Amino acid sequence: MTKTTRKTATKSKPQKRADKYVYAFGKKTEGNANMRELLGGKGANLAEMASIGLPVPPGFTISTEVCNYFYSHKETYPPSLIKDVEAAVAQIEKQLGKKFGANANPLLVSVRSGARDSMPGMMDTILNLGLNDETVEGLATGSGNSRFAWDCYRRFIQMYGDVVLGIQPESEEDDDPFHKVLDRLKSRLGIDSDNALATEDLKELVKEYKSLIRKKTGKTFPQDVMEQLWGAIGAVFKSWKNPRAILYRQQYGIPAEWGTAVNVQAMVFGNMGETSATGVAFTRDPANGEKAFYGEYLVNAQGEDVVAGVRTPHSIAYMEKELPENFRDLEKVRSKLERHFKDMQDFEFTIEEGRLFILQTRNGKRTGLAAVRIAVEMQRERLMSQQTALLKIPAESIDSLLVPVFDAKALKAASLIGNGLPAGPGAATGRIAFTAAAAEQEIKRGNKVVLCRTETSPDDLKGMLHSQGILTSRGGVSSHAALVARQLGKVCVCGAGDISINYERKTLTAGKVVLKEGDYISIDGTTGAIYKGMIESADSEVKRVLEGSMKPEKSYTFELFQTVMEWSDKYRRLKIRTNADTPSMARQAVAFGAEGIGLCRTEHMFFEGNRIDLMRQMILAVDEVERRAALKKLLPFQKKDFVGLFREMNGRPVTIRLLDPPLH
Repeated sequence: MTKTTRKTATKSKPQKRADKYVYAFGKKTEGNANMRELLGGKGANLAEMASIGLPVPPGFTISTEVCNYFYSHKETYPPSLIKDVEAAVAQIEKQLGKKFGANANPLLVSVRSGARDSMPGMMDTILNLGLNDETVEGLATGSGNSRFAWDCYRRFIQMYGDVVLGIQPESEEDDDPFHKVLDRLKSRLGIDSDNALATEDLKELVKEYKSLIRKKTGKTFPQDVMEQLWGAIGAVFKSWKNPRAILYRQQYGIPAEWGTAVNVQAMVFGNMGETSATGVAFTRDPANGEKAFYGEYLVNAQGEDVVAGVRTPHSIAYMEKELPENFRDLEKVRSKLERHFKDMQDFEFTIEEGRLFILQTRNGKRTGLAAVRIAVEMQRERLMSQQTALLKIPAESIDSLLVPVFDAKALKAASLIGNGLPAGPGAATGRIAFTAAAAEQEIKRGNKVVLCRTETSPDDLKGMLHSQGILTSRGGVSSHAALVARQLGKVCVCGAGDISINYERKTLTAGKVVLKEGDYISIDGTTGAIYKGMIESADSEVKRVLEGSMKPEKSYTFELFQTVMEWSDKYRRLKIRTNADTPSMARQAVAFGAEGIGLCRTEHMFFEGNRIDLMRQMILAVDEVERRAALKKLLPFQKKDFVGLFREMNGRPVTIRLLDPPLH
């Protein structure tokens, strides 16, 4: 196993500078999966998927070199870029028979970021770009669905207003300004769901969104589609240096000079009716690694609805009943992606009036347990060698197999108040914090925290980093909360519809139970259970097996652990010794595979019981007689410990550090 740092990666031979800035994908594809440095992970994989015959909507990628140029030239572009982008747009128009900005059959595009390493939710995305007061009518006529067209327009205005024009919540407790407008309209109409908005309601919403933009910016919403496109491209490049992206890069050692690519892709629509859908799927379960198709989708929705957690979606298994033909197509894509990329994939898809499209794929974020299980089982399936499987497992994933779980006895006495979707395994107990700022304050007081949100956004990253666990009342297993929690190794329960959170009153309500900020709550990220109060934790299955309190055959987790340890022993060249000062520590070290004791610190032998008092007597003795009397009392303890150490090590080497002056 290795833990590769990004800084190490940057020392490799740099990729040759591109002699152009724009790369197409679709019927004509100019990139591949090996061009991540230039095209970013998303752009490289879009090109790769197109080249292996998957149904990828056409588009183009603006390279990471433009991002670096942008920042080194006062946020301007290379002189040739405008013509390159115009030519790439024309190529999409030719493939699809549509025209960007046309009144009839208009081409719409999405604009997305794409860093070399996946940074989920940290940078910005815009969908439905190309709509204005005229093209929306063309989309309505061409699709024969006015409601769909106006739904796309209101979504585009909201995204553009947020990402490009900077109309965002004023504080962490404040709601999104566009959501406020939407909620007020739904309240006036007496409806709960966005899908219940009629065409005329959506037209009114567009009007109110435009009014909000004029009020906040003093400008009208742009009608020129090329102005929209360049505004979006600039916003994506600028998002590379937004606070949450910077914090994320610092957390994961991603160099600022890598930059992000920008992907411009023809839109396909999951919100055209009951035969359309959008979703996120994983080729295996990212929480526990099981070889089961995992993910979720929403009918008559767009992709941001799923990851933003605005509606709680259906599981992917439900699609087999609701959209059986599309489910079969997705199963084929799942299999093809894993065979080709030889890793668990996280991919986004859209179904437009019964036709499946794949919008992106990437190596899926996973928990430590899932990383171990996926690597072991893929090796058993002959998708990779043992050596490759070992290199797929981050070193810290083994640590996660040793994390505590809730104590079984304590759990029986616990008060279950709700259930959500298990999205990050493990047990977490802490004080409730409703904001990142509140989480930081509790940590400063020395308390553990569970961050509780309706749904998380990238701006909550700081609070997530400080928390023991994350709980959301909305969103699914591919929501922002779940995705980031898995990457951070945090316990997470999401989509807990049994609870409601009121930020103004600072309360979490589950049935008749009302908890306030600062109260204790416990969540089980393996089962999805939510409990009132504190619950004691217990050792992991691996630790219990090693200590003899659980039989090895009763734990599949231990089987996985043992397999990885055997492979490590088979291929490693370093010998491993441990630091151990007592027989019990030595016993545990041998169980974990230590080949000797590299350091036994004799001063640590005197910490137990009254030994420390005898040690102090020896140190403070006024003469040799008193000193020898104290040492005589210490001798049996130390002798017993050394005998125990040597017995546990059973002939293995032991290095001992004697208690030399200065005493400490």
